[in-house]
Amino acid sequence: MANLPLLTIGVTLLACVLGVVGVHIYSSGKAQRQAIVDRMSQTGQIALPSSRRRRFRGVDRRLRGTGIGKRIERKIATTGLDLTPGEYLVYVIGALLAIYFTVGAIFAPFFGVLAAFVGLWGANAFLNWQRAKRTEAFINQLPEFTRVLANATHAGLAMRTALAMAAEELDDPAGEELLRVADQLSVGHSLDVALGELADRLPSRELVVLVSTLVLSNRAGGQVVTSLRNLTETLEERKETRREVTTMLSQVKVTAFAVPLLGLGFLLMINAMTPGALDKMTGSVIGQLAVVVAFGLYAVGFFLIRGMSRIRV
Repeated sequence: MANLPLLTIGVTLLACVLGVVGVHIYSSGKAQRQAIVDRMSQTGQIALPSSRRRRFRGVDRRLRGTGIGKRIERKIATTGLDLTPGEYLVYVIGALLAIYFTVGAIFAPFFGVLAAFVGLWGANAFLNWQRAKRTEAFINQLPEFTRVLANATHAGLAMRTALAMAAEELDDPAGEELLRVADQLSVGHSLDVALGELADRLPSRELVVLVSTLVLSNRAGGQVVTSLRNLTETLEERKETRREVTTMLSQVKVTAFAVPLLGLGFLLMINAMTPGALDKMTGSVIGQLAVVVAFGLYAVGFFLIRGMSRIRV
């Protein structure tokens, strides 16, 4: 019984590792399956599967009528995730409860409360990360996108037709986003409005420049083919520069996550050397304030280091 806390910690860490491995295997398998479906559906060999059955419909219906639900819905729409606001809310609540009980069992109940607040921030950060990831993937496809537009307009096709052609030829996320633009154009939206909404969903300077070029060319005419080809070369150079900058700053990004993890490791060491030390430390108001201040300093260090690695090219 004396080794029960260490045994509990070991089993919990093992379960976390197995959970991470399982999620990774599931996500990679799902991505491979989707790639096969997309590739085979283009040749007409199989039919695309129907949309999956939605869960928690009652929660989703009530949530969509609130302001928070509408904000969640708009944010999810920019990430490309196949989730409803109700599903997202239920998953977040379940994850927060799991984090609270897990961290509270390993460290102390007060740390579980702090971890739940961090998890709440992480839920929003996850959507922002998915949006940034989707935007980055779209930016990497911009050179190919502008090349398709340049070839289509050089062949005499209208801009609306060129956009629809690019939506068919490009992979996701560019194909999905351009298909949405083509659908908006087909129901009567102007090119300015459709491309403006695209720039709002995936904010980036590269896309803003491309949208401005297409809108001005559509309004005033001119050498749109030459502009697109020059823009293609510029985007290719920016793509290589962004890749080099990301590689150079990878160590700084790892450091930003390593600093808070070291603090958690020290807490585990203290609790292992002196069982019950964390419970005693957080049993008083002064100890709780000290923990909050320490977590705040770690958070400040994390954001400062992350800010150093954010270089916009």
